[in-house]
Amino acid sequence: MKRKVNYTEYAQRIAEALPRGILLGTNGEKFNAMTIAWGALGTCWAVPIFTVYVRYSRYTKAQLDATGEFAISVPLGALDPKINRVCGSMSGRDVDKVKEAGLTLVEPELIGVPGIKECPLTLECKVLYSQPQELDRIPKEILDRFYPQNVPGTFPMANRDAHVAYMGEIVNAYIIE
Repeated sequence: MKRKVNYTEYAQRIAEALPRGILLGTNGEKFNAMTIAWGALGTCWAVPIFTVYVRYSRYTKAQLDATGEFAISVPLGALDPKINRVCGSMSGRDVDKVKEAGLTLVEPELIGVPGIKECPLTLECKVLYSQPQELDRIPKEILDRFYPQNVPGTFPMANRDAHVAYMGEIVNAYIIE
């Protein structure tokens, strides 16, 4: 069962959960969820927006590019450490994250990406715009910390490759009960 919500009433909760980890879901070849700790909730072009940042090397990027849709799944408490570990350090190319993390998928309403019962606050989003980052425009102290050049591009927690920012219109919001 889902209860429709006004996402703005949960903005503070989303902002507090994001640095600890929330899930970005995509559904192209198969469902995939990726732990994210960077994002932005806001308004652009007079529409509600959630912006996510995805590295070029990620399986999630290929799915976003193919479908133009994503779901944001926010835990209402702490994110289960097992879910965080599986979705934050394993690639959906190689692993069935639903099985490995013990996720319960819930049928979406307006897009093709399911919600996740274990992270019940759900924002369904359609990509309106994407923009690759330009690493030469990022301040050196941020570049050194988040884009170290001395690690392989596949290293899970600190990659040297840039992100693409995907601005998704929030087309639906609900809590899975």
